[in-house]
Amino acid sequence: MKILVTGGAGFIGSNFIRLTLTSHPSFSVINFDKLTYAGNLANLASVCAYPNYQFIKGDITDELAVSAALDGCDAIAHFAAESHVDRSIYEPATAVRTNVLGTQVLLDAARKANIPRFLYVSTDEVYGDIPTGLLADEGYPLQPSSPYSASKAGADMLLHAYARTYGFPAIIVRSSNNYGPFQFPEKFLPLMITNALDDKSLPIYGDGTQQRDWVHVEDHCRALLAALEHGKTGEIYNVGAGSFTDNLSLAQRVLKLMGKPDRLITHIQDRPGHDRRYAVTFAKIEAQLGWRPLVSLEKGLQQTIDWYVQNRSWVDGVRSRDYLNYYEKYYENRDSSLRELSPGKARR
Repeated sequence: MKILVTGGAGFIGSNFIRLTLTSHPSFSVINFDKLTYAGNLANLASVCAYPNYQFIKGDITDELAVSAALDGCDAIAHFAAESHVDRSIYEPATAVRTNVLGTQVLLDAARKANIPRFLYVSTDEVYGDIPTGLLADEGYPLQPSSPYSASKAGADMLLHAYARTYGFPAIIVRSSNNYGPFQFPEKFLPLMITNALDDKSLPIYGDGTQQRDWVHVEDHCRALLAALEHGKTGEIYNVGAGSFTDNLSLAQRVLKLMGKPDRLITHIQDRPGHDRRYAVTFAKIEAQLGWRPLVSLEKGLQQTIDWYVQNRSWVDGVRSRDYLNYYEKYYENRDSSLRELSPGKARR
């Protein structure tokens, strides 16, 4: 199988490529990535010399570039996205352009090339807030709360429409929060870990009781590969781990494992429209594809901390790009914007 992987230099995409090439030596992978701030070819240093791996720099909204990259491919695994909620709140147009328009360009190119498998990597955030005691299945209503999750839900709907209208071979996987090696330090866990390494404050939105389910990226990538190979076209599969915890408790666990004091935790004004709880059932993919999570949060969290401790050069490398400059501007603009919101709008 020859797979075009979009956004393969990012966190989940690079983990997927490494898993695919090491577990399926007969497969070929073309990594199509624009290399924006979170795309990093260093994530793929271990496989870049493989003869069945190729990198093409390109934008998924570029129809000609996408069509050329698809030549000879048997499948698409679509990871490319603007995936940071905070950035989407203050730069929504970028999220919509990449996540919606980019997906539409890929779908049209795949239709013209008669690609028989199209895997779309979505998110549990499209379901929005899940009330306590409930788990969202694949038929749960979509109620996205942020420009990011709305743009992902929009792409989900495009795939559904293409599957119904054109008989397009779409498969959607909606995963809960990922963590693991090579995750860009703007996301929650690597931000907590890398700030703790430098004895910097750990910013926690609001009271920190927002609950998430944490699935290790290797488990997620195994689910994605199973769905790509054996999933039924037109289907949606939720992926989770049942590792529910709130943000404050998780930050405290990180500090304890790293031998750092709780006083590093700093509560900041909550994010606008912040969902309180994400929770999905993954019974469908377990029953139909035989997948289940293997990495416990306890084990995975320690492994992830160890990876960041042992790979400070990688952390310093990504931070030397636009990371620090962006966040200095981001928090300044964010605080200014939030002051203009009423308390009811600033927090759900």
